[in-house]
Amino acid sequence: MTMQPPMPALPEADAGRRNMTLLIQLRWLAVGGQLATIGVVIGLMGIALPLAPLLAAVAVLVAINIVSLGLLRRGRTVTNIELTAALLFDVAALAWQLHHSGGLSNPFASLFLLQVVIGAILLTPRSSWAIVAATLAALAALRVDPTPLLLPARYAADPLGLYLQGSLVCFVLIAVLLVAFVTRISRNLRDRDAALAAARQRAAEEDHIVRMGLLASGAAHELGTPLSTLSVLIGDWRSAPRLAKDGELQADLVDMDAAVGRCKTIVSGILMSAGEARGVAPRLTTMRAFLTDIVEDSRAGRLPGTVEFNDLFGADVAIVSDPALRQVIGNVMDNAAEVSPDWIGVTASRDGDMAVIEIADRGPGFSDEMLEHFGQPYRSTKGRPGGGLGLFLLVNVLRKLGGGASVANRDAGGALVRILLPLSAIAQGEGEAP
Repeated sequence: MTMQPPMPALPEADAGRRNMTLLIQLRWLAVGGQLATIGVVIGLMGIALPLAPLLAAVAVLVAINIVSLGLLRRGRTVTNIELTAALLFDVAALAWQLHHSGGLSNPFASLFLLQVVIGAILLTPRSSWAIVAATLAALAALRVDPTPLLLPARYAADPLGLYLQGSLVCFVLIAVLLVAFVTRISRNLRDRDAALAAARQRAAEEDHIVRMGLLASGAAHELGTPLSTLSVLIGDWRSAPRLAKDGELQADLVDMDAAVGRCKTIVSGILMSAGEARGVAPRLTTMRAFLTDIVEDSRAGRLPGTVEFNDLFGADVAIVSDPALRQVIGNVMDNAAEVSPDWIGVTASRDGDMAVIEIADRGPGFSDEMLEHFGQPYRSTKGRPGGGLGLFLLVNVLRKLGGGASVANRDAGGALVRILLPLSAIAQGEGEAP
């Protein structure tokens, strides 16, 4: 059996989708601006324009946007090639419109600069230079037999003045679009950096827990044997006939035995905090048997009726018992028993391919800070240094299996920990015989 957690979306893949979204938004602005410009030039300025080719270019841009939206809805990664192709279509559409509206004499030919800047920001260096080459080719093509504009008499007398006015409008348009575009890109970059920082923080926390586990395991191996030897020797001394009559020495031996026991408890507490699994190795079992074993272990040291188990799981499923998973669920139950020694409620149910395990207690519940920072290390309700790793370990183990956990306070009082575990992550693989 292989336990493969689902891979999270990479920031680069998400960036591709965001960049395509930006291009779609800019293209809608371009479509609206072109229609508005055509209306102003024909309606207010009285300049005749060839509507058929100009509106055909607008229709092509609308079609490109519709196709791009379809790609985004599929949830697939937007590649650099697709972004480059979209920008090349924009360059071609602008060149087509300029060819039928005066060519290089049209002041809006400067809009090619906007596409070059967008390509330099969004694309790889090679693709950016491809956009530059495409715009240069478009400028060269505009020198070949463009459709001249037939200006009315009031504009034909001063064509330079009209060109300067159009250049001013084009400059304002480019400036506004660039500021809006670069602002959005900067926000996307900040979001990406925040996501990368969170991923690095999570990796650092997990590495910290792993190092703590290794340190705790080493301490257990180093201290376990001498502590056990001391405990045996103290027991022998207490039962020795020559020492049994010495009351003062017996009192000292009792204190020594208590100190050794305390050392064992401290070592065990370090191991539990570091996530040392109680089990030895994974074994084939079923989901119901897995949960029942955890509940029975919890019941073993408590009064009858303290642990209430509601089995609503339904049809049983063959799984591979993971010691780390068993450990963290047991830790949650132990934490619940500390604040609610009289009652712990465990409910197992199923939601499709997801096992749902809810652990409830009648304690004081979670504080607002705990609810806000759930899953972060060293956030403890017990107020002791180094505490708060139980829920952190739970979240990390479940995350590696593709699941998750949440906490809440019950309306009837007490806390509730909800565990979501994908059965596919721990299901028995083919060929694994029980």
